[in-house]
Amino acid sequence: MEFHLTFTASYLAAFAMGLFSSLHCIGMCGSIIGTLTLSLKPEVRNNKSRLFPYVLNYNIGRIVSYTLAGLLVGLAESLITLPLGMDHGHRVLQLFSSIIMIGAGFYIAGWFPRFAYIEKAGAGFWKLIEPYGRKLIPVTTRTQAYLFGMVWGWLPCGLVYAALALAATTGDITRSAITMLAFGLGTLPAVVGVGIMTNVLTKLSRMHRFKQVIGLLLVLVALVAVFPWLNPMRLQHIYT
Repeated sequence: MEFHLTFTASYLAAFAMGLFSSLHCIGMCGSIIGTLTLSLKPEVRNNKSRLFPYVLNYNIGRIVSYTLAGLLVGLAESLITLPLGMDHGHRVLQLFSSIIMIGAGFYIAGWFPRFAYIEKAGAGFWKLIEPYGRKLIPVTTRTQAYLFGMVWGWLPCGLVYAALALAATTGDITRSAITMLAFGLGTLPAVVGVGIMTNVLTKLSRMHRFKQVIGLLLVLVALVAVFPWLNPMRLQHIYT
């Protein structure tokens, strides 16, 4: 796999999506972290140095699930575009993916709350695996925390689906997986952070103007995905 500029843009955009969607993760994943924490022994949850490895293993499991989802999306992309022809099929997928990302951008900005309904797409699969996550409670080992994260990584989330839409435009199974890995890494500051960074993101999440800016940036990412010639990295490459 060569290191193309288009791929570079996809994983940087995915990381940014993960970082900015942390405003959403604080509400959704924060409660899950709370469940994990409360299930630990008091001597562990009351000691940050002992608690951190459990939280970290949970997040590693969650990001592994995102990466696996990226692999599946990359495989699906190759199968979907096959009957339509590689170029035409990929273009259709770009358009569809960009619509989802634009919807996510408007959702973050507070202009399209109905985007949350897209989360119903994964509700059926979630009902099948969610009981396995509950069986891991209470968490007593780091391995359990990791497996707990792998299960909860499949929790229906519209912003994760938007990242998967971006991953689907990479045109390669490996790139799709790494794009989702980048997205997962972007969510770490809010989900892992138990100190300064989480407090900062919490304050930012209350700033309506900030959320509008982030939403518009995601819309811009979607436009670059559907119109690759607008990519400033590519333009710089052409004129140098």
